[in-house]
Amino acid sequence: MSFNLMIVDDSNAMRAVIRKIVSISGFKVDRCFEANNGREALDMLAKDWVDVIISDINMPDVNGLELLNALKHDDLYKDIPVIMITTEGSSERMQEALAHGAKGFIKKPFLPEDLKRVLHEVIGVGEDGEYAEDKRDVDGVDF
Repeated sequence: MSFNLMIVDDSNAMRAVIRKIVSISGFKVDRCFEANNGREALDMLAKDWVDVIISDINMPDVNGLELLNALKHDDLYKDIPVIMITTEGSSERMQEALAHGAKGFIKKPFLPEDLKRVLHEVIGVGEDGEYAEDKRDVDGVDF
């Protein structure tokens, strides 16, 4: 199974690095969308569905925490998991992001294995990229 991913960061270079690290990590991506800030991310979500968002915290216009807040208050988007990636590693900032609805937090710099582990934890898939419930025994299921 592959996933639609959105990377939200005001740096073109950092979006490219994250995209490359996701690719190297082996996380299965169908489509990858990129936004410069939270406002662009919300505009893109109105047109395309994503399964997970990786977002920076500090961005102009609509920052990562404001994006989290907007998603949390929208019935259609509130369950999209968001992973925050930032240079800010203070426990206060992490708690603030988690309180706003972040499902994961990664401090820059990070390794491909770190990103893959957090993506799999947040999405709920195993190392092979498949949902755990997809492997259940279906004997006796009538469909």
